[in-house]
Amino acid sequence: MLRRQSPLAAVLLLLCLLPICHCLRPFLLVITNEDFQDSTALSTAGESADAATDDSADWEEFGDPESISEDDHDPGSWRPIFEPSSAFPSNSSDDAHYSLYFSGVRDMIYAASSGEPSAMDAAASQIEASASAGFPHAQSTIAFLYGTGLLRRHSRAKSFLYHSFAAEGGNMQSKMVLAYTYYRQDMFDKAVKLYAELAEAAVASFLISKDPPVIEPVRIHSGTEENKEALRKSRGEDDEDFQITEYQAQKGNAAAMYRIGLFYYYGLRGVRRDHNKALYWFSKAVEKGEPRAMELLGEIYARGAGVERNYSKALEWLTLASKQQHYSAYNGLGYLYVKGYGVDKKNLTKAREYFEKAAENKEPGGHYNLGVLYLKGIGMKKDVTLACKYFLTAANAGQPKALYQVAKLFQKGIGLKKNLLMATYLYKMVAERGPWSSLSRWALESYLKGDVGKALLLYSRMAELGYEVAQSNAAWILDRYGEHSMCLGESGFCTDSERHLRAHSLWWQASEQGNEHAALLIGDAYYYGRGTEKDFERAAEAYMHAQSQSNAQAMFNLGYMHEHGEGLPLDLHLAKRYYDQAVQNDPAANFPVKLALSSLWIRRNYPKSFLIQVIDSLPNVFPRIEVWVEEVLLDEGNATILTLFVCLLTVLYLRERQRRNVVAPPQQPDDAPN
Repeated sequence: MLRRQSPLAAVLLLLCLLPICHCLRPFLLVITNEDFQDSTALSTAGESADAATDDSADWEEFGDPESISEDDHDPGSWRPIFEPSSAFPSNSSDDAHYSLYFSGVRDMIYAASSGEPSAMDAAASQIEASASAGFPHAQSTIAFLYGTGLLRRHSRAKSFLYHSFAAEGGNMQSKMVLAYTYYRQDMFDKAVKLYAELAEAAVASFLISKDPPVIEPVRIHSGTEENKEALRKSRGEDDEDFQITEYQAQKGNAAAMYRIGLFYYYGLRGVRRDHNKALYWFSKAVEKGEPRAMELLGEIYARGAGVERNYSKALEWLTLASKQQHYSAYNGLGYLYVKGYGVDKKNLTKAREYFEKAAENKEPGGHYNLGVLYLKGIGMKKDVTLACKYFLTAANAGQPKALYQVAKLFQKGIGLKKNLLMATYLYKMVAERGPWSSLSRWALESYLKGDVGKALLLYSRMAELGYEVAQSNAAWILDRYGEHSMCLGESGFCTDSERHLRAHSLWWQASEQGNEHAALLIGDAYYYGRGTEKDFERAAEAYMHAQSQSNAQAMFNLGYMHEHGEGLPLDLHLAKRYYDQAVQNDPAANFPVKLALSSLWIRRNYPKSFLIQVIDSLPNVFPRIEVWVEEVLLDEGNATILTLFVCLLTVLYLRERQRRNVVAPPQQPDDAPN
């Protein structure tokens, strides 16, 4: 709802206007010729790049599938608590600190779910005991408690200190927090190093892991309202669409079999990943002649997802898929040949041919792998410029390894001019796809089950790691559910002040990362003094930020502030410009803009008229009317009495109308005979 209307018709506006929703725009990496190095610099860059080689041993820097266990991806993860089928870390049974830590985390999650401050306090004591003994993962959790202000005084200094200790001990989530902290403070020289390490670990996790990459987090709200459509599509096996598709698959529909396999393989639409079910449905789909399933069967055998890793079978299925013109299969075949997996021997020439076929058909993986060939000079002459172009094409298609390589080129100044800001930003995008993003899935599952307290805790943890979607989700839960959000503060349940301040902080962080709706709410908080002191100038700054992202409501608000000289210079010409921009960006703003322009016309032509006094007084009158409507008219008992009274008046009116319409009998003349 537009919050700063022209006071000429404030009541009408609030009744008529719908929310202006916001959606973050898709990422597009734009590189100009100025970003590329000149020929002299390129020759130097070529010397500093990896030496040319015809060997694939240094093909990628993400590790070998057999060399790293899944436990190494995110040490100290809460996965064993949310996914009981997951094994605890191999050394946890031998370490009392692990047991104390996981016991404390389990109790902490229960306390957040049940809303029991005493249980949260007991859980924190267990975690703190483990942290005091120097256990890094417990230190990371204690840092989270201090950073959030859960049953302890909020302290950024203590939070940073504990995260620093935990990061030194190898906790990846604390490294995410530190990297994000440096990123917010424009300390890109420090942020880029941490994000580079995290991005490499993220790519390695889904390159090595039996799981495909984690799906992007879901935004549970759209503007101020719950995002019902997105939530409906995230209900997993309980979703009606999933059940219909499953029924069709059971009846032998090959396309439905393939879709169900995709749901289980990638964990789409809230379905829990199940490699065995994915393998079952893909196999059934292939039997029914569904060629798309062949490629994924090849990937399953290459990863060892639900089956023993078998590169020979992977080669077999990928070959069959490529014959059906599934071009991404060419990329998989090229990778097998460059690594020598499942084939007689490495064949770089054949690998390059497969990559080129994939790239010719707009397969991002093909572009990425050709970029690696040219960057490192594997089986061909090194060409850094061409490698950059291949990487950029793949990066704009969302290929995470390509994003990583482009970030590395920006960081090192190889092929592209050194740019730490761009490198940090790209590394951050990749790092956020790491295994720690599973927090998002657990939070969403909790929210869908109605466990708001647990969802808030998990989204808050993700928010600390720098995830914009989690920041806005946590802030929205605090605002939407209020005292029912299970928000725990310094000494028990959050006070209104604590809850507003926490939501304000989260919205602010989300706005810094491009969330225009968050910037709008920050502006409203400063304008109205919600959770903070009124500050028109800071409100204007927030609206400017939202306006820069083409938010029509922010444009309208800026026009209003210029019209009244609140936080911005009194300037009726600028006010009109912002009002016009609002309707240009959102036709739904046409009616309020017309009213605002009418107010401007009166203000410009009759500046001392009594109408101006009436218009300016409406913002003070309207809140009183609104309160009276809510507290008096909309009170359950009063509303019932009022309804009955209106019905009675209606009946009386209709009866009176009927009586008047009755035709009187004609009067007889006096001399008429009897």
